[in-house]
Amino acid sequence: MILELDSLKKATASLSDIITRVNDPVLMASFDEVLRNGLRAGVIQNFEFTYELCWKFIKRWLEHNLGSTYVDGVTRHELFRYAAEHKLITDVQRWMDYHRARNMTSHTYNADTADEVFNAALAFIADAKTLLQQLEARND
Repeated sequence: MILELDSLKKATASLSDIITRVNDPVLMASFDEVLRNGLRAGVIQNFEFTYELCWKFIKRWLEHNLGSTYVDGVTRHELFRYAAEHKLITDVQRWMDYHRARNMTSHTYNADTADEVFNAALAFIADAKTLLQQLEARND
């Protein structure tokens, strides 16, 4: 079974694009605070759905390549451990940190929480791209 990766490709591209814009100090300085906050919220929202797609594609790949009996009912930590063992990701703890940040997205009305999730999203994009590359290379 070949995984259809288009949704993950689009999600990582979207997150990468918005992060590039938000990291442009000249561009951000040209916006008022409301627009800057809106763009940061956009990063958080893109992070949220990109993370969701990532872990679901990890699960699908593992089910296809290991069998669903290994994957069904495992914790997220175990899922990431299997993914690391099979070289889809490199750092289980970092992915658990992304999971924690994703769970915090429902509380982003708090400025400190929003900052924490935003910073997690900035770190996440590189790992999401690496996962996508691994899935593309091993999509058989």
